[in-house]
Amino acid sequence: SYKADLKASSEVPPNVSKGTGAVDATYDTTSRKFSWTITYSGLTGPATAAHFHGPAAANANAPPVVPLSGNLASPVKGDATLTAAQATDLQAGRWYFNVHTAAHKDGEIRGQVMKK
Repeated sequence: SYKADLKASSEVPPNVSKGTGAVDATYDTTSRKFSWTITYSGLTGPATAAHFHGPAAANANAPPVVPLSGNLASPVKGDATLTAAQATDLQAGRWYFNVHTAAHKDGEIRGQVMKK
């Protein structure tokens, strides 16, 4: 099981949004299926994009590795089958999740995805 606390102060660089959120996820090592439920509220506007990014430490940025598609309204549920390299980075705590808005094109809230 994995989790992330999403907040504006975790963005790189940080911003002053009042938005908050959470990632609740599981990873099945046999099937390599990564499943998630993401909730958020208080953003400056509708989500324009949302992604899992990596590999990156909490103070660094990285490209998206699992972009979310479709309806991004909270709660967002989904799953993906990970590559071996993606699974290694996830399990090592080198992924983060963020939600983008028109006011914060590079990301409004962010959290490092860590094992529970």
